Amino acid sequence: MQMKLENVFGAEKQRPYIIAGPCSAETEAQVLAIAHELKEQDIDLYRAGIWKPRTKPGSFEGVGALGLKWLRRVKEETGLKVTTEVANRVHVDECLYHDIDVLWIGARTTVNPFSVQEIADALKGVDIPVMVKNPINADLALWIGGIERLYKAGITKIAAIHRGFSSFGETNYRNAPTWQIPIELKRQFPDLTIINDNSHICGRRDILKEIAQVAMDLNFDGIMTEVHNDPDNAWSDAAQQITPKVFHELVQSLVIRESQDLDIKHSDLSSIRSKIDVLDDELLRILSDRMKLSEEIGKYKKAHNISILQPGRWNEIIEKSEQKAKKTNLSLSFVSELFRAVHQESINHQEEILSKND
Repeated sequence: MQMKLENVFGAEKQRPYIIAGPCSAETEAQVLAIAHELKEQDIDLYRAGIWKPRTKPGSFEGVGALGLKWLRRVKEETGLKVTTEVANRVHVDECLYHDIDVLWIGARTTVNPFSVQEIADALKGVDIPVMVKNPINADLALWIGGIERLYKAGITKIAAIHRGFSSFGETNYRNAPTWQIPIELKRQFPDLTIINDNSHICGRRDILKEIAQVAMDLNFDGIMTEVHNDPDNAWSDAAQQITPKVFHELVQSLVIRESQDLDIKHSDLSSIRSKIDVLDDELLRILSDRMKLSEEIGKYKKAHNISILQPGRWNEIIEKSEQKAKKTNLSLSFVSELFRAVHQESINHQEEILSKND
């Protein structure tokens, strides 16, 4: 779907766009105190959660519509634009009534097309910017679908927020960044503004700067960071919030790279890129040859009534690949994911052979 998107922030500026504020609006005094400290930092949007979708009942789920009055006071006293999360039609109506400048749709809502459609229907005929967080699972189509639903409702000021993806098992992050997904989103929609939510990716404050810098290196348009005047005593997500002072230092430390196509100013890169193109073609040829061999194995298994999955052989492949990875500059996680993808493609080819009638 072709979309002609407008800037959520109202005016073009040199990167990065900055969104900051507490995870949750807790008290009026807290919301205003943080806003007044951030006012001096030239942020583009002040964020605060009013309704908080929590995994389990009984935890703090936000102050509700009362907090919208506090955000309106932020606008009156500081001149900052404000944004909060909405998950249904009631939230939208309340935000419009209280003159909230920008809405965002959270990851737990993006994953549900019915909920996104309800929000889109509530916004028909309304000229308000909306930011869409990636769904909790690594599903690019769902993310794009959410954006398209809003666009079909007449919303043209749309941005995407990359907050990482849930994953099983222990990782270094609260939500794995899985950078290739927002990169692919940007490839398909070059005009779409993409903001990196480093707080929800990290889940802890010590690596916030690292993730924000990666986002800048990848030409993201800005960052969204949770800032609190007393982070350790925050009512939600305390471990990932930082003080306004620390946030200012983080933003000032970011290195902003050139965003234009390097071929324009650095023509010497074209030779290196040409070599990469040749190697990519060779990789595809090798993988194609490997699949042909997998098909031969599939024919043998069919002829001898052997099951496709052979756990012993699969473990052998994984162990060998990890041993070889240690001798290269490739990470174990990359090699593991690569061979799992290749193995799955081999299974698909063999399954097709076994399912054919002779």
